[in-house]
Amino acid sequence: MEEEDESLEKLLKWAAEMGITDSTIQNPSCSRNCLGHSLTVSHFPEAGGRGLAAARDLTKGELILRVPKTALFTTECLLKSDQKLSLAVNRHLFLSPSQILIVCFLYEVGKGKSSRWYTYLMLLPRCYEILATFGPFEKQALQVDDAIWAAEKAVSKAESEWKQAIKLMEELKLKPQLLSFKAWLWASATVSSRTMHISWDEAGCLCPVGDLFNYAAPGEGEESIGIEDVEGWMPAPCLPKGDTTDVLDSEKFNDHLHRLTDGRFEEDVNSYCFYARNNYKRGEQVLLSYGTYTNLELLEHYGFLLNENPNDKVFISLEPGMYSCCSWSRESQYIDQNGKPSFALLSALRLWMTPVNQRRSVGHLAYSGHQLSVDNEISVMKWLSNNCLCMLNSLPTSKEEDASLLCAIDKIQDINTAMELKKVLSDFGGEVCTFLENYDVQCRQRGAKLSLSRKTKLSMQRWKLAIQWRLRYKKTLADCISYCDYTVNCLPNDNVPTGGIK
Repeated sequence: MEEEDESLEKLLKWAAEMGITDSTIQNPSCSRNCLGHSLTVSHFPEAGGRGLAAARDLTKGELILRVPKTALFTTECLLKSDQKLSLAVNRHLFLSPSQILIVCFLYEVGKGKSSRWYTYLMLLPRCYEILATFGPFEKQALQVDDAIWAAEKAVSKAESEWKQAIKLMEELKLKPQLLSFKAWLWASATVSSRTMHISWDEAGCLCPVGDLFNYAAPGEGEESIGIEDVEGWMPAPCLPKGDTTDVLDSEKFNDHLHRLTDGRFEEDVNSYCFYARNNYKRGEQVLLSYGTYTNLELLEHYGFLLNENPNDKVFISLEPGMYSCCSWSRESQYIDQNGKPSFALLSALRLWMTPVNQRRSVGHLAYSGHQLSVDNEISVMKWLSNNCLCMLNSLPTSKEEDASLLCAIDKIQDINTAMELKKVLSDFGGEVCTFLENYDVQCRQRGAKLSLSRKTKLSMQRWKLAIQWRLRYKKTLADCISYCDYTVNCLPNDNVPTGGIK
């Protein structure tokens, strides 16, 4: 802990020398620490771990951190300062901006202490838990086909991009360990989870100190790749890392433009500026919104999820005719985290349950959010409830079993002997046994000390995230069933239409 505090102090001192400041004064006097006026580093065990707290009472909209352009880690600044790198990259312009930034990042890491970014680079996390790091067991643990597909796609994309960039990295004569796919995954996860939007490069930039903010979902008041051998080339402690009614917005968000909503690069001061998204009392954690992400998207890009995420949603399969009977996009038809169907889904189902020859006459009511009749509403709720129930029944485990599994994982992480492990196996079995077999964790002689490898611990954390994600998914479906039952029970007993038809 003392070593970590000392490393953090070095980072804040380096940041002050780079001109990073939380002072509202345009040109603050020389300081040994870039924080202390508006922000301070603190620890929030139940809310993201290490993060930034208010050093004083802060007012919503107030400037709280400024990072000059010269302190931003960008492809542009790296190419300008290194001719060898610039010439090599110019021969591989077919690579995407993100791939180029990842290569530049690994190249800079390879410089070691000679890099001007050394202090910052050495304090980056050495492990992430984004979807691209999920192994076969963790991917299957997600259980839901769409989530498994997203994880497989993330792994495939990372591997494909690495193969495309390997020739450039070889030309730059990177060290063998930096040429590996593991190193690429680590660098890719760093870029995915920590970059912020800048107008001149769609890959974004790494923003020292600015990336210490933990995340708050938009609409609220308010991170590990298992690179087991990373210590060989990153020998330093790591710093863990930031009510929509968008049914009317059928366009997918651009994850670059909406990556950050509480900060931006401002040309007039040539700096990245961060603003308080709320009023904060001294000592409260100051949070940052990276954009509107579902839990699966948070897991894909940042390696964490939220138990209460107002932007989370569950999509259910609709018959083709349901999509054609209305103009709502598929992306707008979903179940909210709280179990309520979206405005678009409810409208589409009401129209679908209406006889074809009557849809034109009541379409305006459906699109306005009105119930069309008691019978229609009952049919909609029953259809929705039955489909949610079918989805739940099709999954290998129940909510209750998932909750027990999370308890089992916590117990496994705390056990010390083979006998204790046997006890957990007898209590839970199933998926726990499969995990232990996959990672060759065995019960040996009575009372023997049990030691889980770093690889096993990291895999266990990814497995835990997969279970947490699928449990939240199942809770949403169960809440939707409860919502449908409640809605039906609240409908009038008489058959008087509330809209236009019986």
